[in-house]
Amino acid sequence: MIVDIGITSLYALLGIIIMIIGSKIIDWCIPGDFPTEIKRGNRAVGWLCAGIFIGLGYIIRAAIVSPAIPFMEEALWHGIKSSIIYSALGIIFFLIGYYLLHICHRAYSLTEEIMNGNTAAGIMLFGSFVGMALIISGAIH
Repeated sequence: MIVDIGITSLYALLGIIIMIIGSKIIDWCIPGDFPTEIKRGNRAVGWLCAGIFIGLGYIIRAAIVSPAIPFMEEALWHGIKSSIIYSALGIIFFLIGYYLLHICHRAYSLTEEIMNGNTAAGIMLFGSFVGMALIISGAIH
């Protein structure tokens, strides 16, 4: 039981660290200053960030529970390594999805609308991120 608690704690901590790193990577790739906008009370950026965290949670969860080699017992190190690889792959596809969405909505700039406080754009991107995460997590799992 103590070993199970230790392994569970390790994977939980790993998942949280990957989520924080993933959110920072996405923040760097999407134009705008998220921390400043959050401090300003920009609800559109709040919705965007919520979608990023929920989406990353789905992706990382799938990476943690998905075995890298079907029907084999994974060693702890192998499980950690495959979780990191699948999470990174999920984050890459998350960003690809964002850029494809950005290309499809050429009539307006989603990023500009969100940075200007357009809550509708933030909610739309929130839903897009959650939807993409469900698809990506399904592909991982």
